[in-house]
Amino acid sequence: MTLPGSHMKNTHPTRRGANAALLAFFGAASFAAASPALAQNARDPGAEAFVQTKAQRVITVLANKGMSDAQKKQVFHQAVDELADVPRITNFVLGKYARTISPDQRARFTPVFRTYAENVYQSRIDDYRGEQLKVTGSVVRKPGDVIVNTTISGGQLSSPLPVSWRVLGGGQNWKVVDVQFKGIWLAITQQQDFVSTIDNAGGNIDVLINQLQKSGSGSSGGKR
Repeated sequence: MTLPGSHMKNTHPTRRGANAALLAFFGAASFAAASPALAQNARDPGAEAFVQTKAQRVITVLANKGMSDAQKKQVFHQAVDELADVPRITNFVLGKYARTISPDQRARFTPVFRTYAENVYQSRIDDYRGEQLKVTGSVVRKPGDVIVNTTISGGQLSSPLPVSWRVLGGGQNWKVVDVQFKGIWLAITQQQDFVSTIDNAGGNIDVLINQLQKSGSGSSGGKR
């Protein structure tokens, strides 16, 4: 999968921006990456177990060729709710505009962003399909804030792909709030793309909503 390297501006989200959205859907509120100094902190077995179970389920659903598209969509939707803090994600990707978006715009943005992200993720899965997720360790940034390191392998991957997951919570209430793919925290990148799009539209959030709606509808039929 490629990573976004430029803002969306006043065009439909590009494939690179779309690919950020699919994993950005699994994260938000990642304010800074873990520093090397944190590498000696204790591991958190609870956070690791959560990622192993819930993230593996998402990967398994997307790699399952035995499900119909309708079945996969339904199960995937449920798996995302179990894995990610979707409301936090939705708020975070709006950046500074999360403070100024109107209730009506938020009501329209929320389902459009989710549909867009889910459609993109499913249509792009062939770019990096793997079947097995393995936790390799974790770093406790502070209590209730953990970076869980994993590798994804199998399927079409010629070598294991390192992926890190930032999770917040504790006990039985962990949720993923960001994902690092090839060194990039994707929620932050997606926020930059979205804010740039709105900035370039003179602060008109409807422009982003319309772009996501069109791109989400277009991605549901496969790759573009």
